[in-house]
Amino acid sequence: MIKNKQSLGGVQGLNQEEVKERIKNCQVNTAVQAPTKTIGEIVRSNSLTYFNFVFLFLATLLFLVHAYKDMSFLPLIFINSLIGILQELRAKQILDKLSVLNTPKIKVMREGREQEIWTHRLVLDDIIILEAGAQIPADAVVVSGEILVNEALLTGESDEIKKAEDSELMSGSFVVSGKCYAKLTRVGAESYISQLTLKAKAIKTTEQSEILKSLNNFVRLAGILIIPIGLLMFGQQYLIHATPIKMSIQAMIAAIVGMIPEGLFLLSSVTLALSAVRLAQKKVLVHDMHCIETLARVDVLCVDKTGTITNDKMSVSGIYEMTGSEVKNDLDLDFWRTMMAEEADNDTMKALKNFAEERSVKGTKFEKNSVQQIIGFSSKHKYSGVQFKDKTFLIGAPEFVLKDDLKKYEKTIQKFTKQGYRVLIFGEVVSKKDVELLASGERDISPIKPINIVLLMNEIRESAKRTFNYFAEQGVEVKVISGDNAETVSIVAEKAGIKNAKKFVDLSNLSEGCDFEKIVLENTVFGRVKPEEKRKMVKILQKAGHTVAMTGDGVNDILALKDADCSVAMASGSQAASQVAQLVLLDSDFSRMPQIVDEGRRVVNNLERSGSLFLVKNVFSFIVALLSIGFGFMYPLLPTQVSLVTMFTIGVPSFFLAQIPNKDLIRGNFMINILKKAIPAALTNVIIVLALINLRLWLGLTREQLGMLCVLGWEVVGITYLARICMPYDNIWKKLIVSGCTFGMLFCMIFLQSLFSVHINLSMIEWVIFGAILIITVPLMMTIENMSRWLYRNVMIKILKNKIIDKLPEIE
Repeated sequence: MIKNKQSLGGVQGLNQEEVKERIKNCQVNTAVQAPTKTIGEIVRSNSLTYFNFVFLFLATLLFLVHAYKDMSFLPLIFINSLIGILQELRAKQILDKLSVLNTPKIKVMREGREQEIWTHRLVLDDIIILEAGAQIPADAVVVSGEILVNEALLTGESDEIKKAEDSELMSGSFVVSGKCYAKLTRVGAESYISQLTLKAKAIKTTEQSEILKSLNNFVRLAGILIIPIGLLMFGQQYLIHATPIKMSIQAMIAAIVGMIPEGLFLLSSVTLALSAVRLAQKKVLVHDMHCIETLARVDVLCVDKTGTITNDKMSVSGIYEMTGSEVKNDLDLDFWRTMMAEEADNDTMKALKNFAEERSVKGTKFEKNSVQQIIGFSSKHKYSGVQFKDKTFLIGAPEFVLKDDLKKYEKTIQKFTKQGYRVLIFGEVVSKKDVELLASGERDISPIKPINIVLLMNEIRESAKRTFNYFAEQGVEVKVISGDNAETVSIVAEKAGIKNAKKFVDLSNLSEGCDFEKIVLENTVFGRVKPEEKRKMVKILQKAGHTVAMTGDGVNDILALKDADCSVAMASGSQAASQVAQLVLLDSDFSRMPQIVDEGRRVVNNLERSGSLFLVKNVFSFIVALLSIGFGFMYPLLPTQVSLVTMFTIGVPSFFLAQIPNKDLIRGNFMINILKKAIPAALTNVIIVLALINLRLWLGLTREQLGMLCVLGWEVVGITYLARICMPYDNIWKKLIVSGCTFGMLFCMIFLQSLFSVHINLSMIEWVIFGAILIITVPLMMTIENMSRWLYRNVMIKILKNKIIDKLPEIE
């Protein structure tokens, strides 16, 4: 044990030589795993994919039959992988820089001086200083001082445990109140912190977002189907119809390439990475990229009063007698010395202590020796206090310190709460039994003798009303969950423009047999909420079918943050809350929330739009491949031709469309929405291609002519569909995308004919057929859309949702 530890000021800590020795012996509090992917992991995840191996195998087959030109899809696959690698590397670089800004720091004593260092630079036997809100970075033992610790992250129990000298502290738990010096006993991999930090920073990693879950299931299905379909197509053409091996392989590969949705998954990953970068530039740190999508789907937002509706800084508005008359001159001596003795370990106590210092009693000197015990603030019991040699005083919430005596002063207190003030009661503990209970660490005591009413106030943020109006317009219900008086919070919430703010309830007054679920669903403002109740409220809202976002900045928010669908923390709050949250507002500005929601909507809506482009190709290729097997005709397109069409109707436009601002409300299931958009265009393409195959037999067209007409038909359908999904043209980029892709395709058709196996030297009959395709494409697509819309409403949605999508196996 450390010497000279009789007082907090007597701790010396390690010297530089001792620190160097422990670093040399690898006794450093280093995390066992980085919070982001390494460069190698990024390269591997984008390169060594199942479909890349499929493409490599197909390229090998083409190489063996000397069909080198048909390997044109390889550069596109390489470019796709390269884009994914570069975008993830860029995102990693920016997010890692911002992570440094949010890396937990801790106060440490070294060579008798107080320093602040990053937690991963701590070494064994370091003496750290722990205060309210700090997460304990490694296993330790208390050297001097006293704190209340919540070990909920370890045990799941939210009870506050008193830790005095020689008490053990577990890493991952957090300090609720008090102050102490603690010596680190286990650091790095030997402590619990690595596992706890990973759990906190990767909440619900086993649960995927709706987009990724849908894409994973679709990719898995496609990956399974391409193998038997490819083998059947090759076997039919080569073995049954005696088609030359080169042509059989070319037809099979063209169909398989069309069925592989390789770019769709890549597009979603890159889009989410770019979204995280854009948010980082707005001072929003993203721990989990998939929460961007989740936040866009949120329909209930749970917020606290302090830090979201009001500013963090709190001030004392006045001190009053219990009769309601203001104390304008010198403060009561007992009040003054109690505030001077209290630890400024939370915002409320800092405000009270500053006020006491400004209104100090003239000619009176505070004697520290008169203090026997400081009773730290408890979020469960809502009070703190000081035991002097002669008297004991408490200050806290009226309901918790006055208890049954609250009725005597209810009118006076309500007069202040209705004005939006936060009210505290200062008083004396007169019962000897209660004094003894407090000295032993017990908190359940009888009512105190009230002396003063203390009024505190947080100013409403200038941006609060605008922010909450935005959420009201977007159909997001706001729930205010606070530890303060319910009526006070209700008045503040109403001033901030929160809808239904008058529907408030004080949870400390609820009876045991009440319908808590009904209370949560029907009310807007909740006062005197305990940490475990916040967590319970989140679960009730989720059970009712809501997607819940939780904002918080304090240690009492951690349990609810972990359970919410999307969690947002203020960087100015506790370290533990920032680590648990999926999003961290680095400038602690709640007005950033609408920008984050808009970013999420941009991601989801644009991925739906871009994703439908990919599914047009996949559905079309799948249907034509099955018909080819069933009716014995050869797949009409070559791999090079498929590459040309997909480049300008899918690849290029999908990437740019995914980046265009889109604030539309999100409706429905992601995969069903994509299929609803894609199937009409895919069926239009199928009908045109089948018609061309039949015309070939009737008009005696060559296979080369059929292939060229199918390319032209697909191009017309592809550009038409692209033009339709870009509507309305409220953005110059949409016009540029459509015109640019049309120009790019025409350029390749004219100047790169040999590379893509196309030509424009059409016969008269071919031009007539092409003209007919131009005329019928839009009416045919619209007819199929109307028919499919009726089928979706009456049949397909139920089948897709209940029989297929929900029962697809998930990828771990």
